[in-house]
Amino acid sequence: MSNLRTRPAPVNTSQRVDRFLTVCAASEQLAAPLSAEDQTVQSMPDASPTKWHLAHTTWFFETFVLRPHMPSYRVFDPAYEYLFNSYYEAVGPRHPRPQRGLITRPGVEEIGAYRRHVSQAMAEFLESDAPDCAPLVELGLHHEQQHQELLLMDAKHMLSANPLRPAYDRSPAPRPVPASNLDWRRRAGGLIEIGHEGEDFAFDNEGPRHKVWLEPFSIASRPVSNGEYLRFMEDGGYCRPEFWLSAGWDCVNSRGWDAPLYWEQKDGQWHVFTLHGLAPMRPDDPVCHVSGYEAAAYAKWAGKRLPREAEWENAAADLEGKGAVWEWTASPYVAYPGYREAAGAIGEYNGKFMANQMVLRGGCIATPRDHIRPTYRNFFPLDARWMFGGIRLAEDLR
Repeated sequence: MSNLRTRPAPVNTSQRVDRFLTVCAASEQLAAPLSAEDQTVQSMPDASPTKWHLAHTTWFFETFVLRPHMPSYRVFDPAYEYLFNSYYEAVGPRHPRPQRGLITRPGVEEIGAYRRHVSQAMAEFLESDAPDCAPLVELGLHHEQQHQELLLMDAKHMLSANPLRPAYDRSPAPRPVPASNLDWRRRAGGLIEIGHEGEDFAFDNEGPRHKVWLEPFSIASRPVSNGEYLRFMEDGGYCRPEFWLSAGWDCVNSRGWDAPLYWEQKDGQWHVFTLHGLAPMRPDDPVCHVSGYEAAAYAKWAGKRLPREAEWENAAADLEGKGAVWEWTASPYVAYPGYREAAGAIGEYNGKFMANQMVLRGGCIATPRDHIRPTYRNFFPLDARWMFGGIRLAEDLR
């Protein structure tokens, strides 16, 4: 466990229990607007049903904390080890990811009982003189918070596939915020350091802190807006191969892309499906649900480029709009120098995915607020669009 990075555990048992129960309650609150039918649907292989997210995060605590460290713990249902394992090969076989929507049983009520069973045991464990598993429990809590974001991403995709376009959140959408002027933040470059340091929590892929050389560059003060992206579309952006990476152009043609995901025309105007339902496109909002290919094509059309992740982190303190959309970078998701995976199944958490994916930075509207930090590294394949992916531009200074 030497590379699990964590803030110091709360100083007393009540704080530890309260934190655990607060994070778990947040997951259930996010699921509450969804019916049992909503929570069972899997709208595409990359998404997961809501109840699967709730069960899997519970499975994490049962599998990695309670079973090995609490001798009195009684497993809720041995079949869940197979049903709700995600990708941990060291734990054992698992139900295929593309078929999670076929798990109609156990139902939502049974998953609720499972969560209550594990939460009660975790509360007893955290109140006891059990072995010090603080880093592992903290990882589990941040893992659950990651799935809170995934739950919203996947629920949005699921609801968008419904011809009635139902809203996840029936309350009015937040009032639009006018986009600020697009300015450029100049950075001198040179030898810098990036990566996490200190005692606060970070995932293992955020370190070790290390040196990177940067040439002088400039980075946009805010993300690209819907209105700016619309100009790319109106200039034939999806019809002009000169802007596209080869694999991206293949996606445009094979998948029929002509706008960001969730955009559709209604009465001659662009509308966007949101968590609040279908609404007119707001030009000042950051463009969202674009793939890495679309981000790169827009940057080339604009005469700019995407920032490298070290540039983004170096400039993060001066950037506006962080936390609105995950921002594509031009950096592949690979290990930092000196990175070492943890031993055992926990070592599969991040390291095994360090191939064929690109880094995104900054967080989005669905990201838990305490996860938004300059060193956080998200990662997706270039063709992914259902997460809240957006664009920030950069350019070289000569």
